[in-house]
Amino acid sequence: MKSSKQDKAEGTFHEVKGKVKEVAGKLSDDPNLEAEGTGEKIAGKVQEKVGQVKKVLGQ
Repeated sequence: MKSSKQDKAEGTFHEVKGKVKEVAGKLSDDPNLEAEGTGEKIAGKVQEKVGQVKKVLGQ
């Protein structure tokens, strides 16, 4: 199982990567890339929250 710090770090990475894709999609007028970025950003936030929960539970 991943540590809480690793989950939080990976979540932050995916959140930033998703934001970059979202902005690139807006700039290039590519709704698919924008949607992909939004999805990845949300997934990153979820993973970051999982890391926070693990920290509270001591895992």
